[in-house]
Amino acid sequence: MDVLLGKPPKMHRDVARIHRTFKPLELTGVDLQQAAIQVLSHPTVASKRFLVTIGDRTVGGLSHRDQMVGPWQVPVADCAVTLADFQGFAGEAMSMGERTPLAALDAAASGRMAVAEAITNLLAAPIELARVKLSANWMAACGEPGEDAALYETVKAVGLELCPALGVSIPVGKDSLSMRTQWAEGTDKKKVSSPVSLIVSAFASIDDVRGTLTPQLDAQEPDTTLVLIDLGRGQHRMGGSILAQVLGQTGDRVPDLDDPQLLVRTVDAVNQLRAEGKLLALHDRSDGGLFAAACEMAFAGHVGVSLNVDLLVTEGDGISDSRMETGDAKNWAQQVSARREELTLKALFNEELGLLLQVRTAERNEVMQTLRAHGLSVFSHFVGKTRPESSPIDAGKRKVEVWRDTKAVFSATVADLHQVWDSVSWKICRERDNPDCADAEHAAAGDPADTGLHVHLPEGFGRAPAFVGSARPRVAILREQGVNSHVEMAYAFHEAGFESVDVHMTDLQSGRADLARFQGIVACGGFSYGDTLGAGIGWARSITFNPRLAQQFGDFFGRTDTFGLGVCNGCQMFAELADIIPGAQDWPRFTTNRSERFEARLSQVEVLDSPSLFFAGMAGARVPIAVAHGEGYADFRHRGNADGAIAAMRFVDHAGQPTERYPLNPNGSAGGLTAVTTADGRFTAMMPHPERVFRNVQMSWTSGDRAERSPWMEIWRNARRWVG
Repeated sequence: MDVLLGKPPKMHRDVARIHRTFKPLELTGVDLQQAAIQVLSHPTVASKRFLVTIGDRTVGGLSHRDQMVGPWQVPVADCAVTLADFQGFAGEAMSMGERTPLAALDAAASGRMAVAEAITNLLAAPIELARVKLSANWMAACGEPGEDAALYETVKAVGLELCPALGVSIPVGKDSLSMRTQWAEGTDKKKVSSPVSLIVSAFASIDDVRGTLTPQLDAQEPDTTLVLIDLGRGQHRMGGSILAQVLGQTGDRVPDLDDPQLLVRTVDAVNQLRAEGKLLALHDRSDGGLFAAACEMAFAGHVGVSLNVDLLVTEGDGISDSRMETGDAKNWAQQVSARREELTLKALFNEELGLLLQVRTAERNEVMQTLRAHGLSVFSHFVGKTRPESSPIDAGKRKVEVWRDTKAVFSATVADLHQVWDSVSWKICRERDNPDCADAEHAAAGDPADTGLHVHLPEGFGRAPAFVGSARPRVAILREQGVNSHVEMAYAFHEAGFESVDVHMTDLQSGRADLARFQGIVACGGFSYGDTLGAGIGWARSITFNPRLAQQFGDFFGRTDTFGLGVCNGCQMFAELADIIPGAQDWPRFTTNRSERFEARLSQVEVLDSPSLFFAGMAGARVPIAVAHGEGYADFRHRGNADGAIAAMRFVDHAGQPTERYPLNPNGSAGGLTAVTTADGRFTAMMPHPERVFRNVQMSWTSGDRAERSPWMEIWRNARRWVG
C-alpha cells in the first residue's frame, strides 16, 4: 500500500463529545385521527409519484421491480430488482436506508438504523445476507462542536461493529464533510449545520427474481392475517419519528438495532417462509410506523384492513412489572384511559425496525412456529386482518380500521386515506405540470371503482405457429446520438428469428452500411440530439437534408419486400419522414404531452384492427405496456389528417374503453391514439415500448405467467412470419 499510496501524513483531530438531553415525547391529548392525517401527508411518508413518474424506469428492458406496485401502480415498493440478461431469471436487488433525523439525537443509532433499514427493504427480494454489499454515503458538518465525535462514533458503530456482526461489507462509498451553510442578514450572522447523515445503498445478486414480494395485499384470498415482526421488541422508542416531527417535538430515545443477530435471524426466517410459499405480501416498518405500512399495503391492494393493537399496548407482565392492566374486575370494553390512548399512538407510529407480513389465516400458526424456530416469536404478533370484498364480515371493507379493547378507535375509507397520502404529490404537480392533469390524477388516486390494469387476449391469440427456418433476415437497428433502447429491440428481433445489425447513422452517411442490404429497419427510442430540435425532428432532418441518405431511405421505403418500425423517439422520427413513406401522408406530428412533462408509466393499451403486419392476429388485445416519452401527443394541427390516419393502437381505461383521461392516457391524444400504420401495413410508428416488456417478468405488474413471453412478443413473431 505504501507503493500505491505513498506515505501521506497522518491527521490528528482533537474532538469532544457533546452530551445533549431531550424531552420525552408528550402525547397527552393528541387525537389519533388528526395524527394519522398529519403523518400520512408528511412529505417523508407521502406518495413520491411526482418524482417516480418523470423518470424512465424501463430503459434497457431489464427492469423487473420498480417503485410502482400492482394493477393500480402505487409507488410503495421496498426495493428495485433488475434482470441480468434477456433469457434467464437471475438478477440484482437494490435498496436504500436512511434515518438522518435520528442523528440529531443519537448519531450511532442513526447509522445502525440506516444499514438495517436498507436490509429490511432489500428483504422483499430473495436475498442471501452473505451476498449483500453496501455503499455508504457519509455526510457531516466537520468542525462544528460535537459533530466530529458523532461522525467517529457512527463510523465505528457501522464499520467496526454492526457490519462485521451481520457479515456484510462496505466496499465503496463517498463523503461530504462540510454540511453547513452560513450567511448574513444585515449585521446578524446565520448558520445551519446538518446532523451526521449516512445514506446506505444495498446491493445483492439473486438467483431468481420471481421470488420478490411486494407490499400489495392479496385481495383474492378470503381470509388473511397481518403479522408484525417487531425488532424493537416492544420498546416503542419515538425519538425522531414522523409523529414527533408533526407535533413539533423531538422525543428522547430513538429506535435502534440493539442485537444484530435479530436481523440475521429475520432474514433467515423470511426466506424460509418465502420458499414455503407462505408469504403473500411484505412491507417494512419505517417512516410513519405500523400505521403507514398498513395503509400503503392497503393502497396497493385496494382492500380494507383492520388492525388490532391489543397485543401492542399491554405494559409489563403483572409480576415483575406492575403496569400491566389486567384483572377480573377490569372492564376492557369501556376502558379508554389516556394512558392507553398514548400507548396506541406509540404502537401505531413508532418507527422501530420491523416487517409486516400478509399470510393466510389457515397457515398463520405454522408461520408463527417458523418464527419461533428462529427465535422471533416473542416479539411477533398477529396485528390485523384484511377485509376483501369476498369476506363474510362486512365491517371494515374498503376501510382502514384500528381496534383496541373490542372497539374501533379509528376508521377511515382506504380511498380517503389514499387521497391524504397522495396530496403532497398533487400539490407539487399542480405547480410543476398542467394543473388540470394534476387534478385528474389526484382525483383518480384510490378510486374504489377503478379495477386497475388487466390482461385481455382475444380468442385464438398467439396460436399462429412461429416461423420455422434457418434463414435470418437482416434488420438494421438504427441508432443516433441519444438513442438508448436499441439493445432490447435487437434482442427481440433476434429472438424472433432475425439477424439484428447495429447500424449507426454515421455508418449510413459514410457508406459503411447500406439499407439495400436489409429487409427491415427499426428506429428505436431515446432522445436523439437531446430533442433540442423537437422529438425525433433532428434525426429526421439528418436524413432529409442529406441527399444521399434521403435517396437511400426513399429507395428502402419504396421496395415492396421491406418493413419498418418506429418506437417512441423512432416513432417521432418516422412521423417526420411521412412524406417519403408510402401511405404515411396522414400521420400526425408528435408533440409535447398534455401534462407538459415526461411520462414514464405502465399503461393500458388496446391493439386495433389494422393492416399493420406487426399486429396481425392481435386485434382486441388489451395489455399493459411501458410508456416513456415527453412528446407523444398526436398533433394533427401541424401535419397529417386525423380522418385519414390509420390507427393501430390506443390507450384505454381499465374498463377497456378508449380514453383521453389523464393519467390513463399519458399524452392526451384524441381517441387515445398512440400508434399509426400504413395501408399496406409494412410501416408502423408507435409511442409505447413493447421491446421493454416482451417478457412478463419485465413488467412491474401482470397477471400472466412470469416464466413466459408476454403477449407483446407476437409483434416480432408476426414480422418474421410476414417475411417468410
